[in-house]
Amino acid sequence: MTTARDLLIVTLDVAPMRPLERGDLSLALAGAELIDLLDAEALAIEEDRIVPRLCPPTGDRLLDEAASSFAGRPPYEPVGDWLWRRGRGLSPAYLDALEAAGQITRRRHGWLPLRAGEAVPVDSAARRHAMDRWASDEPVLASLAAAIGVREQPAGDAAGAAGDAAVTVLAAVNDAVMELEAERQRRAIEEAAFDNVWRGE
Repeated sequence: MTTARDLLIVTLDVAPMRPLERGDLSLALAGAELIDLLDAEALAIEEDRIVPRLCPPTGDRLLDEAASSFAGRPPYEPVGDWLWRRGRGLSPAYLDALEAAGQITRRRHGWLPLRAGEAVPVDSAARRHAMDRWASDEPVLASLAAAIGVREQPAGDAAGAAGDAAVTVLAAVNDAVMELEAERQRRAIEEAAFDNVWRGE
């Protein structure tokens, strides 16, 4: 299991503090991939840029895709830019991967038998592993979950316990999620103003 898969299982298993946005989750999943690749020494973070290193396959298709997507020569890509690029459509990709692995199922509605239902984790070793990390307040998982509103920010310097490079990634995830929320609010204001014009207000 990877941090991204653990994070997705947690979001399916735990009631969030605020409505969970798919775009926010995709950004956090990309951040989780970066942190796992840091742990695998597949990259380094230098002045907020991703510097790839040679790394054997991880055994996880999506994580290997992430590792192969880094800019291979200077100037290397900033963490924030990579999160936006990698995060596009990432949460559905992880949902599909977990479903294909039999780690989630779809709760179907009896009156809509052909419509895919809500994704729910099955009782599995993967789910137990994710929830053990969650229960232990593991710093990286807790910080990523807090960034997308699944829980409150960890107490103290929990993110700092993960190391400087991981803190850089976590900060970039937070910044990207806040930027996305600001964009949503801007669009909502513009749509409301447009509706008011049509109503003559």
